[in-house]
Amino acid sequence: MRLLAWGITALLGTAGISALLAQTVDELDVQAIKKRSADLAADAQAFVDQVKNRGDEFREEAVAIRESGTENMRQVAAKDLPKGPAGPIDFDEIVQGASKNASAKGGDAPQLIVFASLSMPPQSLKQLIKDTARAGGVVVFRGFPNNSMKEFAGRLGRIVESQGDFTNIGIDPRLFRAFNVQAVPTYVAVSSDFDLCAGFSCQTKVPPFDRMTGNVTVEYALNSFAEGNGPGARIAAVGLSNMRKGRE
Repeated sequence: MRLLAWGITALLGTAGISALLAQTVDELDVQAIKKRSADLAADAQAFVDQVKNRGDEFREEAVAIRESGTENMRQVAAKDLPKGPAGPIDFDEIVQGASKNASAKGGDAPQLIVFASLSMPPQSLKQLIKDTARAGGVVVFRGFPNNSMKEFAGRLGRIVESQGDFTNIGIDPRLFRAFNVQAVPTYVAVSSDFDLCAGFSCQTKVPPFDRMTGNVTVEYALNSFAEGNGPGARIAAVGLSNMRKGRE
């Protein structure tokens, strides 16, 4: 916006100088030219201010829409969520995780990620979520099946056994794009923290990582990463340690 204001001012300044130079030839009214230049500058500044104020209004509106949407998700989740083995789904946990991902700052992206889908066999998905939560990782889904939050909640409620596991479940298509995940389950251990890009259509640049795709257990994938001494070995070793502590 400041560049726009400077550009307009510079343009008007050039016009004023040209008019003053022409005065010696055409005997123009110098004072009239100065007044006209000042009037145009004032009009330009008014235009700049209007555009700036309108931009502020749009930003405030966008924030209000986002907050309203999040609140609507909470209200819907509270009204009619199906019950699983451990009772009603705590959808607030999932919403909170998705909100954190959407506004993540540098270093907030997960380093131990398991990509999953509700199309996986329920028993396999149940164990995968449980083991990933114990390891301290995050199970990530691309989005809602059939764009239905209720369907997602209903199917997940029949799978997840522990309410605490919901804090380790996320929905983030950016991570699927970042690691070009085309099949599930896919296990990823990243060498260091990294930034998640701000938009849901952007491409995140990721640091070196270990990756495995296939119907293997969380423990098998982490063991392979740790023993392979690759980029994700340290994160994998921490995950294994967490899993073992959880069994004690």
